[in-house]
Amino acid sequence: MTLLDDLSGFEFEDVMEDVFRNLGYENVRQARRTADEGRDILMEETVNGERRAVVVECKHTGSVGRPVVQKLHSAVATYEYDGPKRGMVVTTGTFTGPAEEYADRLRENGDPYGIDLLDGTDIREIGDEVGLDLYNGRIEVLCDRTLRPYDPSRGVDAPLRDQFREVENVQATAVPNPDTAVTFRPFLRIRAHVDATFETSVGVVHSIDEHETLLVRGERGGTDLPGSAVRNLVDSNFDQAVAFDEDQFEETFDQMAVNRFGQTETEYKEWAIDQLRDAHTTTVEYTGDNNVDYTKECEPRLSDVSIRSITPVYAPQIRATTRIGEYAYPIEYYAAGPSRCVTENGIHRCVQCGETNDSTFTFCENCGSINCTSHTKTERVTGDPVCTGCAVTERFFLRQKYFYDDENLDAFREEYEAMPFHGKAMENKPLVAGTALTGLLLVVLALVSLGII
Repeated sequence: MTLLDDLSGFEFEDVMEDVFRNLGYENVRQARRTADEGRDILMEETVNGERRAVVVECKHTGSVGRPVVQKLHSAVATYEYDGPKRGMVVTTGTFTGPAEEYADRLRENGDPYGIDLLDGTDIREIGDEVGLDLYNGRIEVLCDRTLRPYDPSRGVDAPLRDQFREVENVQATAVPNPDTAVTFRPFLRIRAHVDATFETSVGVVHSIDEHETLLVRGERGGTDLPGSAVRNLVDSNFDQAVAFDEDQFEETFDQMAVNRFGQTETEYKEWAIDQLRDAHTTTVEYTGDNNVDYTKECEPRLSDVSIRSITPVYAPQIRATTRIGEYAYPIEYYAAGPSRCVTENGIHRCVQCGETNDSTFTFCENCGSINCTSHTKTERVTGDPVCTGCAVTERFFLRQKYFYDDENLDAFREEYEAMPFHGKAMENKPLVAGTALTGLLLVVLALVSLGII
Protein backbone atom coordinates (compact mmCIF):
# COMPACT_ATOMS: atom_id res chain seq x y z
CA MET A 1 0.00 0.00 0.00
CA THR A 2 1.11 3.59 -0.50
CA LEU A 3 0.41 4.93 2.98
CA LEU A 4 3.04 7.55 4.00
CA ASP A 5 5.42 6.26 1.34
CA ASP A 6 7.16 9.60 0.90
CA LEU A 7 8.41 9.66 4.49
CA SER A 8 11.77 8.40 5.64
CA GLY A 9 12.00 5.91 8.48
CA PHE A 10 12.84 8.66 10.97
CA GLU A 11 9.96 10.81 9.70
CA PHE A 12 7.61 7.85 10.15
CA GLU A 13 8.74 7.59 13.77
CA ASP A 14 7.97 11.30 14.21
CA VAL A 15 4.47 10.77 12.84
CA MET A 16 3.77 7.78 15.07
CA GLU A 17 5.02 9.69 18.11
CA ASP A 18 2.39 12.34 17.36
CA VAL A 19 -0.28 9.68 16.76
CA PHE A 20 0.33 7.93 20.07
CA ARG A 21 0.35 11.21 21.94
CA ASN A 22 -3.04 12.04 20.41
CA LEU A 23 -4.40 8.63 21.36
CA GLY A 24 -3.77 9.44 25.02
CA TYR A 25 -0.54 7.60 25.75
CA GLU A 26 1.62 9.37 28.30
CA ASN A 27 5.30 10.30 28.44
CA VAL A 28 5.66 9.59 24.72
CA ARG A 29 9.22 10.07 23.48
CA GLN A 30 11.60 8.64 20.93
CA ALA A 31 14.51 6.50 21.95
CA ARG A 32 18.01 7.59 20.98
CA ARG A 33 18.49 7.08 17.27
CA THR A 34 21.80 5.36 17.76
CA ALA A 35 22.02 1.86 19.22
CA ASP A 36 18.30 1.88 19.99
CA GLU A 37 18.20 -1.91 20.40
CA GLY A 38 14.90 -2.15 18.55
CA ARG A 39 13.16 0.53 20.58
CA ASP A 40 11.98 3.44 18.46
CA ILE A 41 9.30 4.96 20.72
CA LEU A 42 8.89 4.63 24.48
CA MET A 43 5.63 5.57 26.21
CA GLU A 44 3.37 4.71 29.11
CA GLU A 45 -0.29 3.86 29.68
CA THR A 46 -2.50 3.40 32.71
CA VAL A 47 -4.75 0.32 32.77
CA ASN A 48 -7.12 -0.24 35.72
CA GLY A 49 -5.05 2.18 37.78
CA GLU A 50 -1.79 0.38 36.97
CA ARG A 51 0.90 2.19 35.02
CA ARG A 52 2.83 0.22 32.44
CA ALA A 53 5.39 0.82 29.72
CA VAL A 54 4.91 0.32 25.99
CA VAL A 55 7.94 -0.18 23.74
CA VAL A 56 7.29 0.49 20.05
CA GLU A 57 9.21 -0.59 16.96
CA CYS A 58 8.37 1.38 13.78
CA LYS A 59 8.91 -0.23 10.38
CA HIS A 60 8.44 1.87 7.25
CA THR A 61 8.44 -1.08 4.89
CA GLY A 62 6.18 -3.24 2.76
CA SER A 63 6.28 -6.39 4.88
CA VAL A 64 7.39 -7.24 8.42
CA GLY A 65 8.46 -10.78 9.29
CA ARG A 66 8.78 -12.84 12.45
CA PRO A 67 12.42 -11.83 13.28
CA VAL A 68 11.36 -8.21 13.88
CA VAL A 69 8.68 -9.30 16.36
CA GLN A 70 11.11 -11.66 18.11
CA LYS A 71 13.72 -8.91 18.38
CA LEU A 72 11.22 -6.51 19.93
CA HIS A 73 10.08 -9.19 22.41
CA SER A 74 13.67 -9.47 23.62
CA ALA A 75 14.01 -5.67 23.77
CA VAL A 76 10.88 -5.40 25.92
CA ALA A 77 12.12 -8.13 28.26
CA THR A 78 15.42 -6.32 28.83
CA TYR A 79 13.94 -2.80 29.03
CA GLU A 80 14.45 -1.47 32.55
CA TYR A 81 11.07 -0.44 33.92
CA ASP A 82 9.59 -0.79 37.38
CA GLY A 83 6.25 -2.27 36.39
CA PRO A 84 4.44 -4.21 33.66
CA LYS A 85 5.49 -3.66 30.06
CA ARG A 86 4.49 -4.71 26.57
CA GLY A 87 5.57 -4.15 22.99
CA MET A 88 4.07 -2.94 19.73
CA VAL A 89 5.26 -3.17 16.12
CA VAL A 90 3.86 -0.54 13.75
CA THR A 91 4.29 -0.71 10.00
CA THR A 92 3.06 1.12 6.95
CA GLY A 93 2.83 -2.26 5.19
CA THR A 94 1.67 -5.71 6.34
CA PHE A 95 2.81 -8.55 8.61
CA THR A 96 3.74 -12.00 7.37
CA GLY A 97 1.84 -15.05 8.59
CA PRO A 98 4.72 -16.24 10.85
CA ALA A 99 4.97 -12.77 12.42
CA GLU A 100 1.26 -12.79 13.28
CA GLU A 101 1.43 -16.39 14.55
CA TYR A 102 4.34 -15.50 16.85
CA ALA A 103 2.46 -12.53 18.36
CA ASP A 104 -0.69 -14.66 18.75
CA ARG A 105 1.24 -17.40 20.54
CA LEU A 106 2.71 -14.91 23.02
CA ARG A 107 -0.82 -13.71 23.80
CA GLU A 108 -2.27 -17.24 24.13
CA ASN A 109 0.56 -18.31 26.47
CA GLY A 110 0.04 -15.29 28.71
CA ASP A 111 3.54 -14.03 28.07
CA PRO A 112 4.23 -10.97 30.31
CA TYR A 113 5.82 -9.15 27.36
CA GLY A 114 3.10 -9.45 24.75
CA ILE A 115 3.47 -7.81 21.34
CA ASP A 116 0.64 -6.02 19.48
CA LEU A 117 0.81 -5.53 15.72
CA LEU A 118 -0.51 -2.47 13.85
CA ASP A 119 -0.38 -2.59 10.04
CA GLY A 120 -1.09 0.05 7.41
CA THR A 121 -4.85 -0.52 7.53
CA ASP A 122 -4.86 -0.02 11.30
CA ILE A 123 -2.88 3.19 10.92
CA ARG A 124 -5.37 4.45 8.33
CA GLU A 125 -8.25 3.93 10.76
CA ILE A 126 -6.32 5.57 13.60
CA GLY A 127 -5.33 8.42 11.30
CA ASP A 128 -8.98 9.19 10.61
CA GLU A 129 -9.62 9.31 14.36
CA VAL A 130 -6.79 11.69 15.26
CA GLY A 131 -6.88 13.81 12.11
CA LEU A 132 -3.76 12.42 10.46
CA ASP A 133 -3.12 13.69 6.94
CA LEU A 134 -2.13 10.43 5.27
CA TYR A 135 -0.58 12.21 2.31
CA ASN A 136 2.08 14.17 4.15
CA GLY A 137 2.18 12.49 7.55
CA ARG A 138 1.10 15.54 9.54
CA ILE A 139 -1.36 15.65 12.41
CA GLU A 140 -4.17 18.16 12.05
CA VAL A 141 -5.29 20.02 15.16
CA LEU A 142 -8.71 18.83 16.29
CA CYS A 143 -10.10 21.08 19.03
CA ASP A 144 -13.42 20.64 20.79
CA ARG A 145 -12.71 22.60 24.00
CA THR A 146 -12.89 26.29 24.86
CA LEU A 147 -12.46 28.49 27.88
CA ARG A 148 -15.91 29.50 29.06
CA PRO A 149 -16.83 32.70 27.17
CA TYR A 150 -18.98 34.12 29.97
CA ASP A 151 -20.10 33.54 33.53
CA PRO A 152 -23.50 31.76 33.33
CA SER A 153 -24.51 33.14 36.72
CA ARG A 154 -24.17 36.75 35.51
CA GLY A 155 -24.64 36.73 31.76
CA VAL A 156 -22.77 38.04 28.74
CA ASP A 157 -23.36 41.74 29.57
CA ALA A 158 -21.78 41.61 33.04
CA PRO A 159 -18.19 42.65 32.14
CA LEU A 160 -19.40 45.78 30.30
CA ARG A 161 -21.72 46.77 33.13
CA ASP A 162 -18.92 46.21 35.65
CA GLN A 163 -16.90 48.87 33.84
CA PHE A 164 -19.83 51.31 33.96
CA ARG A 165 -20.12 50.77 37.73
CA GLU A 166 -16.79 52.54 38.04
CA VAL A 167 -18.07 55.60 36.14
CA GLU A 168 -19.62 58.46 38.14
CA ASN A 169 -23.17 59.71 37.53
CA VAL A 170 -24.53 56.62 35.73
CA GLN A 171 -26.46 53.53 36.78
CA ALA A 172 -24.87 50.43 35.26
CA THR A 173 -28.21 48.63 35.15
CA ALA A 174 -29.68 51.45 33.04
CA VAL A 175 -27.02 51.20 30.34
CA PRO A 176 -28.48 49.94 27.02
CA ASN A 177 -27.87 46.30 26.20
CA PRO A 178 -24.63 45.93 24.21
CA ASP A 179 -23.99 44.21 20.91
CA THR A 180 -21.70 41.28 21.62
CA ALA A 181 -19.25 39.58 19.30
CA VAL A 182 -17.02 36.63 20.16
CA THR A 183 -13.96 35.40 18.31
CA PHE A 184 -12.65 32.01 19.40
CA ARG A 185 -8.88 32.21 19.10
CA PRO A 186 -6.67 29.10 18.92
CA PHE A 187 -4.16 28.35 21.68
CA LEU A 188 -2.05 25.29 22.49
CA ARG A 189 -0.38 24.15 25.67
CA ILE A 190 2.79 22.28 24.74
CA ARG A 191 4.58 20.28 27.41
CA ALA A 192 8.10 19.08 26.74
CA HIS A 193 11.19 17.59 28.34
CA VAL A 194 14.68 18.82 27.49
CA ASP A 195 17.30 16.23 28.43
CA ALA A 196 20.79 16.92 27.12
CA THR A 197 24.35 16.17 28.21
CA PHE A 198 27.47 17.83 26.79
CA GLU A 199 30.85 16.17 27.22
CA THR A 200 34.43 16.89 26.29
CA SER A 201 37.68 15.09 27.00
CA VAL A 202 37.44 16.22 30.64
CA GLY A 203 33.95 14.82 31.10
CA VAL A 204 30.51 16.41 31.37
CA VAL A 205 30.71 20.22 31.12
CA HIS A 206 27.01 20.98 30.95
CA SER A 207 23.71 19.17 31.32
CA ILE A 208 20.02 20.01 31.01
CA ASP A 209 17.10 18.15 32.56
CA GLU A 210 14.12 20.49 32.41
CA HIS A 211 10.39 20.02 32.03
CA GLU A 212 8.94 22.94 30.08
CA THR A 213 5.45 24.23 29.31
CA LEU A 214 4.79 26.61 26.41
CA LEU A 215 1.47 28.37 25.90
CA VAL A 216 1.26 29.19 22.21
CA ARG A 217 -1.15 31.30 20.19
CA GLY A 218 -1.74 29.44 16.93
CA GLU A 219 -3.32 31.99 14.59
CA ARG A 220 -3.21 31.57 10.81
CA GLY A 221 -0.98 34.63 10.56
CA GLY A 222 1.79 32.96 12.57
CA THR A 223 2.64 31.21 15.80
CA ASP A 224 3.70 33.31 18.78
CA LEU A 225 3.81 33.51 22.56
CA PRO A 226 1.06 35.74 24.03
CA GLY A 227 1.70 38.50 26.54
CA SER A 228 1.91 37.64 30.22
CA ALA A 229 -1.63 38.78 31.11
CA VAL A 230 -3.29 36.69 28.39
CA ARG A 231 -0.93 33.78 29.05
CA ASN A 232 -1.76 33.74 32.76
CA LEU A 233 -5.50 33.86 32.08
CA VAL A 234 -5.45 31.02 29.56
CA ASP A 235 -2.97 28.87 31.47
CA SER A 236 -4.71 29.19 34.85
CA ASN A 237 -8.10 28.31 33.34
CA PHE A 238 -6.92 25.69 30.83
CA ASP A 239 -8.14 22.71 32.82
CA GLN A 240 -11.59 24.24 33.32
CA ALA A 241 -12.34 24.36 29.59
CA VAL A 242 -15.81 23.33 28.43
CA ALA A 243 -17.18 21.70 25.29
CA PHE A 244 -16.99 23.93 22.23
CA ASP A 245 -20.68 24.14 21.32
CA GLU A 246 -20.91 26.38 18.25
CA ASP A 247 -24.72 26.23 18.10
CA GLN A 248 -25.08 27.41 21.70
CA PHE A 249 -22.60 30.25 21.30
CA GLU A 250 -24.23 31.41 18.06
CA GLU A 251 -27.48 31.82 20.00
CA THR A 252 -25.77 33.58 22.91
CA PHE A 253 -23.76 36.18 20.99
CA ASP A 254 -24.87 38.59 18.29
CA GLN A 255 -21.84 37.66 16.17
CA MET A 256 -19.47 34.70 16.30
CA ALA A 257 -16.25 33.83 14.48
CA VAL A 258 -13.89 30.89 14.89
CA ASN A 259 -10.23 31.42 13.99
CA ARG A 260 -9.01 28.00 13.03
CA PHE A 261 -5.54 26.70 13.84
CA GLY A 262 -3.09 28.01 11.28
CA GLN A 263 -0.73 25.01 11.21
CA THR A 264 -0.76 21.30 11.79
CA GLU A 265 0.08 19.85 15.19
CA THR A 266 3.28 18.50 13.67
CA GLU A 267 4.33 22.01 12.66
CA TYR A 268 3.56 23.36 16.13
CA LYS A 269 5.72 20.59 17.58
CA GLU A 270 8.60 21.50 15.29
CA TRP A 271 8.18 25.19 16.18
CA ALA A 272 8.24 24.40 19.91
CA ILE A 273 11.34 22.24 19.56
CA ASP A 274 13.15 25.10 17.79
CA GLN A 275 12.07 27.53 20.52
CA LEU A 276 13.29 25.24 23.30
CA ARG A 277 16.57 24.47 21.60
CA ASP A 278 17.23 28.20 21.24
CA ALA A 279 16.18 28.90 24.83
CA HIS A 280 18.54 26.25 26.22
CA THR A 281 21.53 26.98 23.99
CA THR A 282 24.35 28.43 26.05
CA THR A 283 28.10 28.84 26.02
CA VAL A 284 30.04 27.30 28.90
CA GLU A 285 33.64 27.68 29.98
CA TYR A 286 35.75 24.78 31.20
CA THR A 287 39.37 23.97 31.86
CA GLY A 288 41.00 21.25 29.76
CA ASP A 289 43.47 18.58 30.82
CA ASN A 290 46.28 20.94 29.86
CA ASN A 291 44.96 23.63 32.26
CA VAL A 292 43.90 25.76 29.31
CA ASP A 293 40.48 27.45 29.46
CA TYR A 294 38.06 26.63 26.66
CA THR A 295 34.53 27.62 25.68
CA LYS A 296 31.91 25.35 24.19
CA GLU A 297 28.53 26.22 22.71
CA CYS A 298 26.01 23.75 24.06
CA GLU A 299 22.99 23.48 21.78
CA PRO A 300 20.50 20.67 22.43
CA ARG A 301 19.99 18.29 19.53
CA LEU A 302 16.56 17.61 18.05
CA SER A 303 16.49 14.27 19.86
CA ASP A 304 17.21 16.01 23.18
CA VAL A 305 13.79 17.71 23.12
CA SER A 306 10.82 15.45 23.66
CA ILE A 307 7.29 16.82 23.22
CA ARG A 308 5.11 15.08 25.81
CA SER A 309 1.74 16.64 25.03
CA ILE A 310 0.09 19.18 22.74
CA THR A 311 -3.34 20.23 23.96
CA PRO A 312 -5.44 22.71 21.96
CA VAL A 313 -8.09 25.03 23.36
CA TYR A 314 -10.01 28.04 22.14
CA ALA A 315 -9.74 31.28 24.10
CA PRO A 316 -12.80 33.49 23.50
CA GLN A 317 -12.11 37.15 22.82
CA ILE A 318 -15.26 39.18 23.45
CA ARG A 319 -16.10 42.62 22.11
CA ALA A 320 -19.17 44.22 23.69
CA THR A 321 -20.31 47.64 22.51
CA THR A 322 -23.15 49.79 23.80
CA ARG A 323 -24.33 53.10 22.34
CA ILE A 324 -25.49 56.10 24.36
CA GLY A 325 -26.51 59.09 22.32
CA GLU A 326 -23.92 59.62 19.61
CA TYR A 327 -21.20 57.73 21.49
CA ALA A 328 -20.16 54.07 21.23
CA TYR A 329 -18.53 52.43 24.25
CA PRO A 330 -16.66 49.18 23.55
CA ILE A 331 -14.86 46.79 25.84
CA GLU A 332 -12.72 43.96 24.48
CA TYR A 333 -11.33 41.16 26.60
CA TYR A 334 -10.30 37.52 26.73
CA ALA A 335 -12.81 35.60 28.83
CA ALA A 336 -12.59 32.55 31.07
CA GLY A 337 -15.91 32.35 32.90
CA PRO A 338 -15.85 35.06 35.60
CA SER A 339 -12.20 35.86 34.87
CA ARG A 340 -11.07 38.12 32.06
CA CYS A 341 -8.11 40.01 30.63
CA VAL A 342 -9.14 43.38 29.18
CA THR A 343 -7.34 44.34 25.97
CA GLU A 344 -9.34 47.49 25.19
CA ASN A 345 -11.50 49.64 27.47
CA GLY A 346 -13.42 52.32 25.62
CA ILE A 347 -15.53 53.08 28.71
CA HIS A 348 -12.76 54.39 30.95
CA ARG A 349 -11.69 56.92 28.34
CA CYS A 350 -12.44 60.63 28.02
CA VAL A 351 -14.26 61.36 24.77
CA GLN A 352 -12.79 64.87 24.73
CA CYS A 353 -9.07 64.15 25.04
CA GLY A 354 -8.72 60.35 25.02
CA GLU A 355 -7.33 60.25 28.58
CA THR A 356 -7.42 56.70 30.02
CA ASN A 357 -5.39 57.03 33.21
CA ASP A 358 -7.58 59.42 35.17
CA SER A 359 -8.74 58.19 38.57
CA THR A 360 -12.31 59.36 37.95
CA PHE A 361 -14.48 59.31 34.85
CA THR A 362 -17.91 60.94 34.85
CA PHE A 363 -20.96 60.42 32.66
CA CYS A 364 -22.68 63.47 31.17
CA GLU A 365 -26.43 62.91 31.04
CA ASN A 366 -26.81 65.91 28.76
CA CYS A 367 -25.06 64.33 25.76
CA GLY A 368 -24.17 60.78 26.84
CA SER A 369 -20.39 61.25 26.92
CA ILE A 370 -17.87 59.98 29.45
CA ASN A 371 -15.16 62.44 30.47
CA CYS A 372 -12.09 62.87 32.64
CA THR A 373 -11.99 65.35 35.53
CA SER A 374 -10.48 68.06 33.32
CA HIS A 375 -13.48 67.95 31.00
CA THR A 376 -16.21 67.56 33.60
CA LYS A 377 -17.84 70.64 35.16
CA THR A 378 -20.85 71.35 37.38
CA GLU A 379 -24.02 72.59 35.69
CA ARG A 380 -24.91 75.91 37.38
CA VAL A 381 -28.70 75.43 37.48
CA THR A 382 -29.09 71.71 38.27
CA GLY A 383 -25.79 71.09 40.06
CA ASP A 384 -25.24 67.94 38.01
CA PRO A 385 -22.09 67.04 36.04
CA VAL A 386 -21.87 68.36 32.49
CA CYS A 387 -19.03 67.94 30.02
CA THR A 388 -17.15 70.78 28.37
CA GLY A 389 -18.00 69.32 24.99
CA CYS A 390 -21.74 70.00 25.10
CA ALA A 391 -22.10 72.73 27.76
CA VAL A 392 -23.24 76.25 26.94
CA THR A 393 -20.97 78.74 28.72
CA GLU A 394 -20.99 82.37 29.83
CA ARG A 395 -19.03 84.44 32.33
CA PHE A 396 -20.69 85.77 35.46
CA PHE A 397 -18.69 88.01 37.75
CA LEU A 398 -15.59 87.17 35.68
CA ARG A 399 -16.04 83.39 36.19
CA GLN A 400 -17.17 80.97 33.47
CA LYS A 401 -20.33 79.01 34.21
CA TYR A 402 -21.60 75.87 32.46
CA PHE A 403 -25.18 75.06 31.40
CA TYR A 404 -27.00 72.18 29.74
CA ASP A 405 -28.55 74.45 27.12
CA ASP A 406 -29.61 77.99 26.26
CA GLU A 407 -32.81 77.59 28.24
CA ASN A 408 -30.93 77.02 31.48
CA LEU A 409 -28.56 79.86 30.61
CA ASP A 410 -31.47 82.28 30.06
CA ALA A 411 -33.06 81.21 33.33
CA PHE A 412 -29.86 81.89 35.24
CA ARG A 413 -29.39 85.27 33.59
CA GLU A 414 -32.72 86.37 35.03
CA GLU A 415 -31.78 84.96 38.44
CA TYR A 416 -28.40 86.70 38.30
CA GLU A 417 -29.92 90.07 37.42
CA ALA A 418 -32.12 89.87 40.51
CA MET A 419 -29.25 89.06 42.87
CA PRO A 420 -27.81 91.66 45.29
CA PHE A 421 -24.18 92.59 44.72
CA HIS A 422 -22.81 90.17 47.32
CA GLY A 423 -24.83 87.37 45.73
CA LYS A 424 -23.34 88.13 42.35
CA ALA A 425 -19.90 88.31 43.89
CA MET A 426 -20.32 84.79 45.29
CA GLU A 427 -20.49 83.50 41.73
CA ASN A 428 -16.73 83.94 41.78
CA LYS A 429 -15.74 82.72 45.20
CA PRO A 430 -12.01 82.43 44.40
CA LEU A 431 -12.00 86.08 43.33
CA VAL A 432 -13.86 87.16 46.47
CA ALA A 433 -11.59 85.10 48.68
CA GLY A 434 -8.49 86.43 46.98
CA THR A 435 -9.71 90.01 47.26
CA ALA A 436 -10.52 89.59 50.93
CA LEU A 437 -7.13 88.05 51.62
CA THR A 438 -5.37 90.85 49.76
CA GLY A 439 -7.33 93.49 51.74
CA LEU A 440 -6.49 91.81 55.00
CA LEU A 441 -2.83 91.70 54.07
CA LEU A 442 -2.86 95.46 53.24
CA VAL A 443 -4.46 96.25 56.59
CA VAL A 444 -1.82 94.25 58.42
CA LEU A 445 0.97 95.99 56.56
CA ALA A 446 -0.54 99.40 57.36
CA LEU A 447 -0.77 98.57 61.05
CA VAL A 448 2.81 97.35 61.06
CA SER A 449 4.01 100.53 59.36
CA LEU A 450 2.20 102.61 62.00
CA GLY A 451 3.80 100.60 64.76
CA ILE A 452 0.45 99.46 66.07
CA ILE A 453 1.43 95.85 65.72
